[in-house]
Amino acid sequence: MGYKEMVFRAIRLTLIPYFFREVIQKRKITIVLYHGLDPQLADEHFAMLNKLYNIIPLDDYLEARKTGGVRQLPPKSLIITFDDGHKSNYILLQVIKKYKIPVSIFLCSGIIDTNHQFWWNCPQLDHDEVETLKKCSYEERIKLLADRGFSGSAGLGDREALSHDEIAEMANVGLVNFQSHTVNHACLPRCSYEKASIEINKSKKDLEDGYGFEISALSYPNGDYSDRDIELVKQAGYECAITVDPGFNDELSDLFRLKRFCFSDSCNTDELIVKASGFWGFFRAFISGQSYGYQEASRKS
Repeated sequence: MGYKEMVFRAIRLTLIPYFFREVIQKRKITIVLYHGLDPQLADEHFAMLNKLYNIIPLDDYLEARKTGGVRQLPPKSLIITFDDGHKSNYILLQVIKKYKIPVSIFLCSGIIDTNHQFWWNCPQLDHDEVETLKKCSYEERIKLLADRGFSGSAGLGDREALSHDEIAEMANVGLVNFQSHTVNHACLPRCSYEKASIEINKSKKDLEDGYGFEISALSYPNGDYSDRDIELVKQAGYECAITVDPGFNDELSDLFRLKRFCFSDSCNTDELIVKASGFWGFFRAFISGQSYGYQEASRKS
């Protein structure tokens, strides 16, 4: 067992996560985030989450907000989300059906059903460079990637995103809900007004026209957002938007700044239990003083 695993095991054994879950979290709505979870690990995670929480669809929370019925939702309600629409999400379908667990997958409409590459998977970039590029303007990032010989629109030998047929099959199961993650996973605050508007509006239109979905939610790429982006999301007709700011949600939460806890796609059950309880997110926020996703928007017109 490595150092990280020992830390999460030790925290779990303190029963602090139990206290968070059974007292603080009990009447809250928790949203959690995955990206490309492995099926075997998904089986372990979903079994554990199903045991400890009442897993509900995102739509149930949104409907409860409209009707004033949030307090009638099950105690310890938890919503499972996946960002990006990785093709590996498709092979989770059997696990989803096994546990009858509802999930929401947020799609980049310009990447699904193509052989285009997610830009952060550019083989010429290391982790630090990826983090740096997240802070660049959209135009700067495209130029820097082009200088490295990367073009997201170039066809690859194998696709990275879900296909049209996979999405259709998953949607037909009735447990998988698809929503918007913009067109090209653009960091919205670093975009001009026009670019941010296109990313937000076109993704919604693409998914509704191309797949017949009702798109009511947007997940901010990288969790980054600004006041301007919130207004654009509202104007586009979304009912909510989700951040990666740590915290729980309730009947008073800002629907366009919903909070969410992030999981590593390789975390074990000790880490899962600690992070799902909210303790780790609050602890990190307290220690770092990190403001997470909120930023000032680009001043470009």
